[in-house]
Amino acid sequence: MNPLSSTARTRLGRYPERSSADRSVLYEILDDGMICHLGLTVNGSPRVIPTGYGRLDDTLYVHGSSGASSLMAGPSQDICVTVTHLDGIVMARSLFHHSINYRSAVIFGTPRLVDDPDEKLTGLRVVTEQLAPGQWDVARLPTRKEMAGVSVLALSLDEASVKVRQGPPGDEESDYDLDVWAGVLPVRQTFGTPAPDPLLRPGIPVPGHITRRVTS
Repeated sequence: MNPLSSTARTRLGRYPERSSADRSVLYEILDDGMICHLGLTVNGSPRVIPTGYGRLDDTLYVHGSSGASSLMAGPSQDICVTVTHLDGIVMARSLFHHSINYRSAVIFGTPRLVDDPDEKLTGLRVVTEQLAPGQWDVARLPTRKEMAGVSVLALSLDEASVKVRQGPPGDEESDYDLDVWAGVLPVRQTFGTPAPDPLLRPGIPVPGHITRRVTS
């Protein structure tokens, strides 16, 4: 597995020890997420758009309406995509050393608009499975008209960086004698009980690929 690139944009200026050149760490961060933030410029104005995404090998796919200005502008410029997981609130004895435990990924590059129908369908499957694993195999596939109303961008993972902070607070040596609680408050994302559509026909149970996410 090729290590992550080292470019002027991916090198960390602060806390370089929190970076990793291990591509598998990038994959794990991306695969554990469900929403990314797409940063680009539209008509001279910066925008950061939260959107769904999915990864297939070394390609990141994002999708949206074919009329979305952000997706139309994307292929003409360098963009930045970020994914962040908040894993804990780090509370120190001093306010200065409060922090968070997190895992983050930043990807740079110029995306391409996916024109090939087969790859476009693959990209939509990847995005769907990122949010709802198993759903692609049970729901109705998009029609030709629906496909025309959706745009898919593909972004290479050639230029990417990761940054991870884990562990307890790092206080000043003189502060360890303070009578102030210090430690980490873990943060977890969980799924609740599935809520059926009010118009769902009677007798249709919650499928296993959904219930498994609730109980896991």
